[in-house]
Amino acid sequence: MAMTMNGEVQLDAPKDLVWTKLNDPEVLKQCIPGCEELEKTEDQEGFRAVAKLKVGPVSARFKGRVTLSDLDPPNGYKITGEGEGGVAGFAKGGAVVGLSEKDGGTLLSYDVEAHIGGKLAQLGQRLINGSAKKLADEFFANFSKAVQNGNGAA
Repeated sequence: MAMTMNGEVQLDAPKDLVWTKLNDPEVLKQCIPGCEELEKTEDQEGFRAVAKLKVGPVSARFKGRVTLSDLDPPNGYKITGEGEGGVAGFAKGGAVVGLSEKDGGTLLSYDVEAHIGGKLAQLGQRLINGSAKKLADEFFANFSKAVQNGNGAA
């Protein structure tokens, strides 16, 4: 099953700071809902991640890999990843993230495309989309706090 989502978040911080935080594994680990582990890979272009997620009645621990590409500091990048959740299924996809100066702060825009399979895909499009939006909203609320605190703590 395929899913798309996009949006924008206005952050009250300079673009350089937002860029730095978007590339900091400690900040991302604190902001990603259910994230248990996030560490840079040896090639320095990505991360290994473990996240525990619950979507409707399905709960699973996903292990995966995330890669950053098309790096354009401090304007944006493309992030792609895939994760395995055992019997719950799999998820893979990517997002284009852009940063632009707006109203004395930074406008972060994102455009996501993902594919899921297994038990998760059987839950239905509406439940999946609602859960994905909730997770995205939670991430950006946490990220906004981390950026405004300036110290990386969400």
